[in-house]
Amino acid sequence: MKALVHEEKTGTKGLSYREIAELEPNAGEVRVKLKTAGLNHRDIYTLQRHKPTDPPLIIGSDGAGVIDAVGDGVSDIQVGDEVLINPGLGWKEKSDAPPQGFEILGLPFHGTFAEHVVIPAENVVQKPQYLTWEEAGVLSLAALTAYRALFTRGQVQSGMKVLIPGIGSGVATFLLQFAKASGATVYVTSRSEEKCRKAVELGADKAIDSNGDWHEALGGEKMDLVIESVGAATFNKSLDQLRLGGTMVTFGASAGDVVQLNIRNFFYGQFNLLGSTMGSTEEHREMVQFIEKHQIRPIMDHMYPLSQFEQAFERMEKAAQLGKIGFHIR
Repeated sequence: MKALVHEEKTGTKGLSYREIAELEPNAGEVRVKLKTAGLNHRDIYTLQRHKPTDPPLIIGSDGAGVIDAVGDGVSDIQVGDEVLINPGLGWKEKSDAPPQGFEILGLPFHGTFAEHVVIPAENVVQKPQYLTWEEAGVLSLAALTAYRALFTRGQVQSGMKVLIPGIGSGVATFLLQFAKASGATVYVTSRSEEKCRKAVELGADKAIDSNGDWHEALGGEKMDLVIESVGAATFNKSLDQLRLGGTMVTFGASAGDVVQLNIRNFFYGQFNLLGSTMGSTEEHREMVQFIEKHQIRPIMDHMYPLSQFEQAFERMEKAAQLGKIGFHIR
C-alpha cells in the first residue's frame, strides 16, 4: 500500500510517500480502507520525536474510511461499515488523567497517512451520516481535545464568558462552535484580521487583535473561562482576562512552553489553572453525540492529495490555516 513514511532523517526531510507492507488485523482488530485523513500539530512534533534510528513509521492520527477486514472476535463491526477513527489508544473511561500506557495513533504505532490502517475495534465509531468524508477524516483529535478542555475540565455552562486565544487552529474552531452551542458568550483573538473576521462569521461575539491591549479591546470585561493553547506568547495576557475565581484550561504551547507567573497575583485572584489533553473513549463518544445533536461540522481549511504532503506541512508550520487541513487518500 502507499503511505507517508518517516525514516532516516529528522523533520519533514525524513518523509517519503512510498510503498510499504500492508498489515492484517489480529484478534480484536479491524482494518480501515482510508478515504481521508487529518493533519494535526502533533504530526509535526512526531517528526522530531521519531528518531532517524527508529524503524520506519507511518505518521498521522486522524482518519475516516470503510472497514475492509475484521479480526477474530469482532462481532459488532462489519466489512463495509463507514467509520471515523478515535486516535486515543488505551484510555477508555473519563478520568482526571490518562492511564499508564495511553498512546495516540501515529507514534509509536503506524498511523493514518496511508491507504489502510489496522487498529483495535473499539477505536472506530460509525461515521455521522451528515458529515462528508473530508469532514469526518479531520474530526476526532481536534474535536476531542476541544471537548475535554471545554466540558470535562472547563465545566462550561450557558451564560459563561469564554475567551479563546489564537483562533486559527482546528481545536480553536471547535472550541468556538462547542462553546456557542452551549450558550456561552465567546471572545477570540488572532494576529490576522481575516481570521478575526471569519471567526465573527462563525459565531464569535467579538474578535480582537492578539498583539493589542486585550483589556482595552474587551472593554474591561473579565472572563469566566479561558481555553489557552498558544503558550508563553499569550499565557499571562490570558490570565489577566480572568475574573476573580475564574478558570484557565491549557493544552498547548505552540508559541513557547516556559512562562513566568506572578504567584501572588495568582493566589489573590483565586484562579484555577487546569491542564488538559486529548481525552478518553467515553469522552469521544460524548463528543460525537454532541456534534450530531448540534449538527456541528469541522471548519475546513484545505484538502491535499497525500502525495502533496509538503504543501500541507508548510501551511501548518506557517500557521496560515483557519480550521482543519486534511488529505485525500485516494
